[in-house]
Order: sequence, then C-alpha cells, then structure tokens
Amino acid sequence: MEEEKNIATVSKEVSSVTPGSNGMTVEEEDELHLMEQFLADPAHDYRNLQYGDTVDGVIMKIDKDEILVDIGSKAEGVVPSREMQSLTTEDRTKLHVGDELLVFVVQAEDTEGRAVLSVDKARQEKSWRFLQHMFETNDIIQARVVNYNKGGLLVNLEGVRGFVPASQVSSISRGPETQKQSDMARMVGQDLPLKIIEINRNRNRLILSERQAIQEVREGKKDELLSQLREGDIRTGTVSSVCDFGAFVDIGGADGLVHLSELSWSRVKHPAEILKVGDRVQVYILSIDNERKRIALSIKRTQNEPWATANERYQLGQVVHCTITQLASFGAFARVEDGIEGLIHVSELGDERVQHPREVLQEGNVVEARIIRIDTARKRMGLSLRRPEDSDKPASPDNEEQDI
Repeated sequence: MEEEKNIATVSKEVSSVTPGSNGMTVEEEDELHLMEQFLADPAHDYRNLQYGDTVDGVIMKIDKDEILVDIGSKAEGVVPSREMQSLTTEDRTKLHVGDELLVFVVQAEDTEGRAVLSVDKARQEKSWRFLQHMFETNDIIQARVVNYNKGGLLVNLEGVRGFVPASQVSSISRGPETQKQSDMARMVGQDLPLKIIEINRNRNRLILSERQAIQEVREGKKDELLSQLREGDIRTGTVSSVCDFGAFVDIGGADGLVHLSELSWSRVKHPAEILKVGDRVQVYILSIDNERKRIALSIKRTQNEPWATANERYQLGQVVHCTITQLASFGAFARVEDGIEGLIHVSELGDERVQHPREVLQEGNVVEARIIRIDTARKRMGLSLRRPEDSDKPASPDNEEQDI
C-alpha cells in the first residue's frame, strides 16, 4: 500500500514537468492562459487612435517645448509647442503633472511611435461643439474683442475666431470711416454680449451680432419692467433719443415716449429746445400698453401745475417780465413763467392804435406787462403794455376769448 502511494507521488511530479502536446510544460500553459485573460480584459485595451479623435489624457511630463500625455495608447502622446499656441503663459503655469488635459490627435504615430497631439485643435473642437449648441438654442454668449479690421470686430472664443460686422455693433459710429475705425480701436479688450447669426464649421465661418444680443436683453428687461410698472409711478430715466413729436426716455431697460405736449407746462415747439440725449430726467407713467409693449410718459406731470398756485404769486395790476412766444392777428402771447402764458390783446399793445402785433413786437422779445385779468379756472391771464392811465377803459369784449 505504501509502495502504491509512492508511485502515485512520483507520477504526479513527473507529469508536472512533462511537455504537453504543444511542447510547453503545464506551468507554461497556465501562465499563457493567464496572460491571454489579462490581455482580453477591456481595462487593458490600448486605444486605436486616429486623426480627428478628441480624448482626455493625463499629463505625465511638462517640458519647455512639449508636454507628454498618457492617452491610453501603447506609448505616451506628445503635444509639441506649435500645437499649444492658444495657451497663455498663465495657462501654462496652471498645468501640472497628473492633471487631465483635452487633446486632439493630429498623427496616430510618429517615427518614435508616439501620437502627435494638439491642445489648440482640441480647444477649437470643444468650442465649435459649444458654439453649435449655443446657435441651436439661440443663447447669448460673451466674447472678448481681440482685434478689428475695416469691416468690423474680431473676437476669440476659446480658439475659434469670430467676426462681428460693424453694422452689428451698437456703439460703432455710422459716420466717417475715421470715426468708425476710432470706435473699433477703442473696443479692443472689451467683453461683448453676442448672438451667433451664422455658423459654418467647414468654412471656418462664425458671424455674430452685438445688436441682436442687446436687443434680446432689452426685450427681456422690458417684459420684466412692464410687469412692475404702474400708472402714476414716477421713475428716473435717461433721454435716449429726440424726435419732432417728442423724446424717448430709457427707464431701466425699456424706452417710453414723452410726447411733445407732455414735455413741459410751457409751450414747446421742438423737444430739442429743452432736452438732449443723455439728460437725466424724472418721468411720470401715464399709461402702459402691455400688448404693444408701449409706455407713455410725462415730464411735466412730475412738477406742480403752475396754474394751481397762480393766485398766490400774481395779482391784478402787478407788473411782470414776460417773453413774447407767438404773434396772432388779435394779439401776442407772452410767457410769464413755465406753464403760464398771458395774452396781450391787440388793443393793449400800446397807446397808439396797432393794426397787427408784428408792428411793435417780435417773438422772443422780453417786455414788462401789467396784469389786467386772471382766470385760474380757465388758465387765462390778460396782459397790457399800455400806460395805467390809458387802460382804465374796458378792453375789447373778446380780449380773453381768443386762442390758437
């Protein structure tokens, strides 16, 4: 029995070193099997890289002229200096061994068996994808002006060069060419809100508009403002434009119109007489049209109505300095103060008979006149240039009934 046991042990030992059918020992076959399993594990697959791939790698070494990156291939990839021109000195100092770095495969393998990589093209690839998304979602982006040419501004969006035509920039003058160039030079280094109006990656074409971005921002602010405004509110705003029929005032993201008749209590022929672009003014909210997104404003209603307290300042017989504002066949209108005008009837223009006011007066003349009639309810005042002793007789019955 003991002999049989010894024979079995020897047989086992011999079989462990006896070559198999393929000429390998059992141990060698086991090792080969384990190696096949190891190589078959997906975690140990090498990437089959080709031109155009964009991959996340890990920085292994940073030299002055190149960066070595582990991208999962059989050898490390290299980013030569010519392929990282978009990295500023500050960007380079922020890179450290072990950091992840997005790279673009320029060449799958060079003469040394390494993949040639590009940070510049990777950033461009990432930017183009981002820009395409922003275009499709119609979103606003921010970009810095890096240069300009005759036609407009050049902006940089993480490695992608974009163009903003001068006509699409609100602060560029439409006057002489020298002024346009000066405006564009002044904007270099500024960040602008922009909307993409055309994108074509194949042609490397990216056109943007600052005007559309600002308009969209203003529309959003306008909707918000309209929901907050109430008739009767008083707001502070800035005159944004002046036209024949009134002035537009920006009250915080939306323009409202102050009609010519609402500019002042006094007579105004043109808004430019009292306002200019950039003036800060207080305005009264007259009405709000939410459907048409229009706001009617008044400047004069932020001030006291002069006639309401006229009796406190003026009495019959009082002599006042006034300015002739308009001549008519029946007399001359004179401004006593802003919002209060009086009529000098033709019969009250002097001691001598006058056929027409233009015989003795011109618009703009400043005269001393005596108050001979006040009617605050009807907002009328009668004035006279005659000497007191000559004005005791009643004035013409239609003295205060004339108007224009």
